[in-house]
Amino acid sequence: MANPVLSTQSNDAAFEDIWDELVWRGLVHVSTEQEALKDLLAGEPITYYCGFDPTAPSLHLGNLVQLLLMRRLQLAGHKPLGLVGGSTGLIGDPRPTAERTLNTRETVEQWVRSLQAQVSTFLSPDGDNAVRLVNNLDWTSPLSAIDFLRDIGKNFRVGTMLKKDAVAARLNSDAGISYTEFSYQILQGMDFLELYRNYDCVLQTGGSDQWGNLTSGTDLIHRVEGQSVHAIGTPLITNSDGTKFGKSEGNAIWLDAQMTSPYAFYQFWINTSDADVIDRLKVFTFLSRAEIEELAQKVADEPFRREAQKRLAWEVTSLVHGVAQTEAVILAAEALFGQGDLTQLDEATLVAALNELPGVTAAADTSIAQLLVETGLTKSLGEARRAVDQGGVYLNNIKVTDAAEPAAGLLHGSYAVLRRGKKTLAAVTIAS
Repeated sequence: MANPVLSTQSNDAAFEDIWDELVWRGLVHVSTEQEALKDLLAGEPITYYCGFDPTAPSLHLGNLVQLLLMRRLQLAGHKPLGLVGGSTGLIGDPRPTAERTLNTRETVEQWVRSLQAQVSTFLSPDGDNAVRLVNNLDWTSPLSAIDFLRDIGKNFRVGTMLKKDAVAARLNSDAGISYTEFSYQILQGMDFLELYRNYDCVLQTGGSDQWGNLTSGTDLIHRVEGQSVHAIGTPLITNSDGTKFGKSEGNAIWLDAQMTSPYAFYQFWINTSDADVIDRLKVFTFLSRAEIEELAQKVADEPFRREAQKRLAWEVTSLVHGVAQTEAVILAAEALFGQGDLTQLDEATLVAALNELPGVTAAADTSIAQLLVETGLTKSLGEARRAVDQGGVYLNNIKVTDAAEPAAGLLHGSYAVLRRGKKTLAAVTIAS
């Protein structure tokens, strides 16, 4: 991935301090004592951390919330620790519904490296507050079970642990919860203690659904060290209709271009509803308050122009995939709908765009009429022939005049975009 975000300017001059900006952007759902946190963040640079468990080979949009929060704090002068959980990733935090499948040590080790590279993309490695990457396997693997129980476990009360939301949800489910996942909050609490001792880390950030795990660390440090440290829980981002954000037909939106293509990533943002787009601009971009308020006015006055969505898609896709990739996917989207030259698209971008369309694989001698039927653009061969005769069918943006002819002028020797009218598209792959 590119490293575009590192040039982003410091926190918005419209705010007195970084805490006020975080609150305005809707990034604080729950936290330790707010006035103390506000004073802490307005003072001398502090060290803070967020943890990412390698439960997949890539981070996703939920993780991006934390990465950009970390970057905002770094831009304000504070010192980030990016923790990728080589040990907690072997355990897995409790999901609300069922036990996680445990991955092999080799898989987790590989995913740790992948996630460390992604974290490094969003946080600057330069200056007095350069990001430092840590792995909790470094301090858990040398620890014996007896030492863990004596030195760490004795500081946790089972009654308190049972009240944590994630644990309570599982206890009330048919699946129950194993001791393995029940112990996760102890491991995360130990992480905060270790980082407090070795790096003077005094703040942890995470999603509000992790609040029980976040406070495991603050409580442990208070009990063991007699010191007060802090935590910020960001809201779980949902769409205005209540659906879970970042899911598309059950599939997460990943930051890795091999798992979610830049084209699909851009399309996800461009399709944001008017009701959600301003909140997304606050959370996922570094646009100033004035810029976002101007876009909010445009949504109110001229929603049909979708300027806020276009700006959102541009900003976030550029942050994650770089400007060049973003420009390429915009050209691809325009070309698909006849506003650009399909032949100028590189094969990877073209294929990524075609994968977002309904499509078929067909033999080289398949007629255009048959392709229209097989792709669902028409219901019958008769309807297909009439659509061609009426001048409403295009192959690679060239008007089709003979429904009986096979697809010609294939892109990269194999692909075609079949279009009926202005907006109804399908992908065709001609088998070799």
